[in-house]
Amino acid sequence: MLLRRFRLIWNHISRWQCRTYSLSHGWRTGERRASEKLPSTPARTRFAPSPTGYLHLGSLRTALFNYLLARATGGQFLLRVEDTDRKRTIADAEQRLYKDLRWSGLEWDEGPDVGGPYGPYKQSERTNLYQKHAETLLQSGHAYRCFCSSEKLNELALRRASLGLPSDYDRTCEGIPAHRSDESASRGEAFVVRLRVPAQPPEYVDLIYGPVGRPSHKRKARNLGEALYEDPILLKSDGLPTYHLANVVDDHSMKITHVIRAAEWMSSTPKHLTLYKALGWQAPEFAHVGLLQDSSHQKFSKRKGDLSIRRFDEQGIFPEALLNYVALYGWSHTQMNDVMSLEDLVKAFDLKFTKGNTVVEPHKLMYLQKKYAVRYTQQNDPQLETLVNTIFKTIQQEFQNPSWYPDKVYQSHLEGQALKDRIAEVLRHTAKNYTTIEDFFNKYDYFFYETSLPNQDDLSPMNATYEKFSSQLYTVNAKFRSVSPEKWCEDLLRETITVIADNLCSELNQPFKETYKIVQFYLRWAISKGRSGPSMPTTMALLGRDTSLQRFDELAAALRSRSQAASESNPNRA
Repeated sequence: MLLRRFRLIWNHISRWQCRTYSLSHGWRTGERRASEKLPSTPARTRFAPSPTGYLHLGSLRTALFNYLLARATGGQFLLRVEDTDRKRTIADAEQRLYKDLRWSGLEWDEGPDVGGPYGPYKQSERTNLYQKHAETLLQSGHAYRCFCSSEKLNELALRRASLGLPSDYDRTCEGIPAHRSDESASRGEAFVVRLRVPAQPPEYVDLIYGPVGRPSHKRKARNLGEALYEDPILLKSDGLPTYHLANVVDDHSMKITHVIRAAEWMSSTPKHLTLYKALGWQAPEFAHVGLLQDSSHQKFSKRKGDLSIRRFDEQGIFPEALLNYVALYGWSHTQMNDVMSLEDLVKAFDLKFTKGNTVVEPHKLMYLQKKYAVRYTQQNDPQLETLVNTIFKTIQQEFQNPSWYPDKVYQSHLEGQALKDRIAEVLRHTAKNYTTIEDFFNKYDYFFYETSLPNQDDLSPMNATYEKFSSQLYTVNAKFRSVSPEKWCEDLLRETITVIADNLCSELNQPFKETYKIVQFYLRWAISKGRSGPSMPTTMALLGRDTSLQRFDELAAALRSRSQAASESNPNRA
């Protein structure tokens, strides 16, 4: 009886613990909600950036989520360039976009540079289509021409702002009869086309947030006694479309079925649905993901150069690691491991997105970098060769600009392929700590240049060790010098270090473990001024016999010089 009661209590506790873990860590139990499941038919998705800035983390994540949905359902992923904002367009942004997306590993089935059955895929080449549908909306009464001058609109906006009101329009031109509007337009009067938004905008079901809708679209302005309306501009006075019109027309004509975009566009979705209804079209399904924010909870901007994808490439970030990194923000997966290749992401993908904005944590990217570095070195992946070539160019630049680090003597004893081989070997032995090129070079540059002689400040950490070890420097160096070039390898060097420590135990009156630490300290200080790195046998094998012995001799000479200088300045010490 007691055993049965214990089992019942234990089962209850276990179920509670599992449920608690699933809530706090994102594991899911049981069936997924209908909104989380993938569509049963192939999804057509798109990524539609504007060339007013460069690809950044947030936009890369948007592209990735749309790519994953298309690939996971056997559908198509489209690239569309929304280039109608002529004033803010950056000359090389479009070409950079193609290059950065392909660097990341994303390919598209249709787009400006690959073509497709629903092109053209640049909005600047589709102006006639937008104007045609704007005319349709005018004829049906769902839109109207607005002849208000920019001065009048600015005055209205300032008055509303002073009262703390939203930037809406008062529909001055909404009541102009159609024939008078046509006559004014035919005379060449400047106008824009506005959408006539209904008082009650349509509700919709967001795939992440569920039912979305506002109780009323018409608002009374305090102290003005006038109604304000969100009648967005569809066609500008220069004949070019705004985002609202072009976005809807393009998604319909390109048969887009699902749109995953940033949550900042949720407020615009009712306007878009109004357009779909006015044009008699079926709207795609929408999923609005939270924004990516920095540590100060500010939105990432494509006009911040340090966040551009090109910058990550220059830092030596692996594209696969970067995709893996952004996928983890805003999407809740069921895998037991966060390290997932693009293929793994496609297999695991569903529509289980988290609500709200997400603060990006850089240390997570560094964690993934280390994991992928180990994978690439173990599998001899082509990505390793790419990284080696990038580091090779960086080191060459360092050699050509010694003024960057005046305390170092940049005289490489390696050139060409030998230097690349050295880089690859160092990467293989340090992969578990690899993060960026800069960090790699700062940690392990002693593998690639001839060090300068240590100065007195450099030698200060050697004080305690030197007092015990000074009389044995010649013996230690001689022991390594006795190892012939053809036998200079990691195994024999490890054995030699052990023999040296064993022989010095009695001389230093220290146990073997302590003596071994002293020997290791001396060797690492001679080789890298005490900096961390691979084991000393590995490091010395990579550097080679000549370089290792040269550094031992330089440190021994510097220590003797310091000792001599100390004796001369303090004769009583001698």
